[in-house]
Order: sequence, then C-alpha cells, then structure tokens
Amino acid sequence: MARLFKKSAEKKKSLWRRAVDLMMTDVQVLAKGVDDETLESLEEKLLASDFGVKATLRLVDHVESENRKGKVQKGADFRAALEGELRRILEPSKDAYLHAADAGPTVYLIVGVNGVGKTTSIAKLANRLVQEGRSVLVAAGDTFRAGAVEQLEMWAKRIGAQFLRGQQGGDPAAVAFDAVEAAVARNVDVVLVDTAGRLHTNRNLMEQLRKVHRVIERKIEGAPHETLMVLDATLGQNSLSQVRAFGEVVEVSGVILTKMDSSARGGIIVALQEEYGLPVKLVGTGEGVDDLQTFDVDAFAEGIFE
Repeated sequence: MARLFKKSAEKKKSLWRRAVDLMMTDVQVLAKGVDDETLESLEEKLLASDFGVKATLRLVDHVESENRKGKVQKGADFRAALEGELRRILEPSKDAYLHAADAGPTVYLIVGVNGVGKTTSIAKLANRLVQEGRSVLVAAGDTFRAGAVEQLEMWAKRIGAQFLRGQQGGDPAAVAFDAVEAAVARNVDVVLVDTAGRLHTNRNLMEQLRKVHRVIERKIEGAPHETLMVLDATLGQNSLSQVRAFGEVVEVSGVILTKMDSSARGGIIVALQEEYGLPVKLVGTGEGVDDLQTFDVDAFAEGIFE
C-alpha cells in the first residue's frame, strides 16, 4: 500500500513538473544574493509559464523584499521564499471541494466556450460521482449541436448515469427546468446541467446562459450549488478573458482545467486564484473517463520546486 501511494504521489509531482516546463531549473542566486538579473529572469519565467502579471509581480516583489531583509543568501533561500508566497496565493484552493446540497438534489451547472473539453469533463465528473455511489442525472442543455447531445448520451449510458435531452434547437432553460424537476421526482443525488459551448463575446448566447441559471435558482433554493467553468489549460492567458466575461453573467465558483496532459503550462492555476479568487477544483489529465484529479496544492508546489 505504501509503495502504491508513493507511486501515485510521484505521478502527481511529475505532472506538475512537466506542466510548468521546469521553469526554475536555470534560475540561480549569485553568491552575493539576488540581483536585478536574477529577478528579471524570474519574472520572464513566471510570465512564460502563464502565472499572469498580477501573481508574477507579487512573487517577484516578495523575493526582492526577503532579499532586502537579508533572508535570501543562497539558492535554497530563494526557492523557499518563492514557494512560501506561492502557497499563500493558493491557500484558498487547499480546501476547494465541490459543495453539495444539504437536502434534495445537488445541481452543478457546467459552462465554457466551444472546444475546451466540456462534454468530456462532464462525463468524467459523472463517472467520478457514480463511482462514489451517487445517482447522477446528466442534462444535455446544448440543444443546438446534435452531435454533442449524442456524445453526452453515449457517455451517460456507458457510465451508468441517467440522461435527459430536450428538443433539437429548443430552449436550454427548459431542459434545465425539466432536469431539476425529474431529479426531485426520482430522488436523484446530483444533476449535471450541460450548457451550449458559446463564444463569450456573443451577448445573446450569454443572456441565454443567465436564463438557465435563473431557472435553476428558482426551482431549487441554493442551486446551482456549483457553477463550474471548463477551461483549456493550453490557452493560457486567453482563459482569463473567458472567466471575466462569464463572471459578468453567472457566479462561477470553480474551474475544471482540461488538457493538463499536453503542453499546458500550469501557472494559469495561480493566475486564476490571484486575479479572480477562483480555485481550480478538478484537473483533466487525459482522454480516459477516469482521468480527472482533484487539484492538489502540495503536489503542484512540490512539482515546481523539487
């Protein structure tokens, strides 16, 4: 058992080492301490790893401040200062779990633009919940794309989740209403409401999303219990503009970050927390239905700095 745990921990660290492209490997602290060249190098690497301007400036300023206090004398001090501040940024994410209803069905609203892996993420989340012993109803709110509905239905059948669809081209809010009503009648534990992948610049589609949220809110007090935004980790800073636009329409509570098994740079996790106070709750690490991890702050920090 101990060996299996060790292997799992090593796999997690390996993921984050790859995700940030070993950004710290060639940052050196000179014998005399941190100098301007070191700080500039650090700033460049953080920005290149998608940490964002706000988090980057905070981290660099902290290292510089610690250096002025005489606390950075060698490479180990440099990394300790940087890791400590990084962990402080991500501290709220340490307890970022999925909220559930006190009674009745829990409703999760899933949002995001086209092409970020939303349908697959819903399937992975549904599978995870079913494996935990919960009954799940998946509602296909993307009524405009028949292919997306069929794909979601296929996943639901394979996983063992219930499925509800609306009419082709129908009102997504009606699908959400019917799904919540069915969940109450059937005593379902969790409802996953898909929404049409949409360009965040399309005002009409965003207003439609607002309507879906409003219908769920009126049907069950406290719902949706989570509004999870699916983001593609490979898009880097473009994800921040998506979050900003969706945040004007619905209250996003957390992120499902996809494609972390590719060339993605994991610094976007830090940027989301620092700029929007938005925790990454789940991370997609592959194409398989089981490839969904809870975000682990410790594994992320250790993977960067070890």
